[in-house]
Amino acid sequence: MSGFFITGTDTGCGKTEITLGLMAALQARGQRVLGMKPVASGCDQHPEGLRNADAERIQAQGTHAVPYALVNPYAFARPIAPHVAAAEVGISIELDRIRAAHTELTRQADWVLVEGVGGWRVPLGPDGFVGDIPRALDLPVILVVGLKLGCLNHALLTAESIQSSGLQLAGWIANQVDPDMLAPEANLETLQTLIQAPCLGLVPWMAEPDAETIAACLHMGR
Repeated sequence: MSGFFITGTDTGCGKTEITLGLMAALQARGQRVLGMKPVASGCDQHPEGLRNADAERIQAQGTHAVPYALVNPYAFARPIAPHVAAAEVGISIELDRIRAAHTELTRQADWVLVEGVGGWRVPLGPDGFVGDIPRALDLPVILVVGLKLGCLNHALLTAESIQSSGLQLAGWIANQVDPDMLAPEANLETLQTLIQAPCLGLVPWMAEPDAETIAACLHMGR
């Protein structure tokens, strides 16, 4: 089994769309692929329990059906920081529970892609952060850079934090989330020069993105 942890420069940078595209790219190679969003804030109440729309899309993109609880072990109703949401309902986000769900998914697939929540340094609790998840799962990291004003600072700080933590930054993907961004080519050139990891693709602005179209923009190398 192989896998990646997908993090982003901030909320709204397109982590889910890129995760779906990565899954589709691997599936096009004939690989069995499942996805996971261990922690999700902003969930709707269904008869079966709380459900997050992004996690459901990741579940649906999987090569075969798996229980929702494996895809999204921690689901919170309010769209707020996960450690605040967890505190409101009196629970703690435990890495062991996430690891157990991930282990079960790895038994069923060639690849498991794990999407983070928010950005790299979003707290999960009093002394835990999103970056602790790939460490617990022993996964290399892919950084999604939302191309918009301010992305240079966000991207460089995030890349430096990932690498200084001792985790592998396998690469980064530029995702144009602002169709009116000024000088996108110059910003992209700066990122390519300063991020010490390969660029795995440039995803242009899409009014209605889909996994297969995004997959065609990516080059994963293996």
